[in-house]
Amino acid sequence: MTTTKDPASSLFFRLTVSGVSFGAFNGCDGLAAQVDVEQFEEGGNNGFVWQLPTRVRHSNVRLTRPVTADTAKVATWISSVATGIERADVQIDVLRADGSLIASWGLREAIPVTWTGPTLDPEQAAVATEVLEIAHHGFTASGGA
Repeated sequence: MTTTKDPASSLFFRLTVSGVSFGAFNGCDGLAAQVDVEQFEEGGNNGFVWQLPTRVRHSNVRLTRPVTADTAKVATWISSVATGIERADVQIDVLRADGSLIASWGLREAIPVTWTGPTLDPEQAAVATEVLEIAHHGFTASGGA
């Protein structure tokens, strides 16, 4: 019997904001970066066009999960933005079912930009889920797969 762990078996994501655990999420998307490039055509050089990097853009990160007791921490974080609290460093850890770490990403100077709560309909037997969207200024040096 093999004991090798499947690297693609990420089952949940742990969110930590300024060192405080916000609990587990079962969905995460938007971990992406794009480098904008300016093209420069040099006179006398017909072999290629210079591709000069100008800035790095980071997409917002969206985390989803069923509503839990940790939802109150999300609400507190969102309301703190309105009162001028500073941006927070965020850590997203990808964990296996046994809690062992697969990968992690650190996000610099993050703020919550959207929270969507559950649709509450007594006629539908659906799980009450929430979605948290976070904007950030890039990945930290410690973050990464």
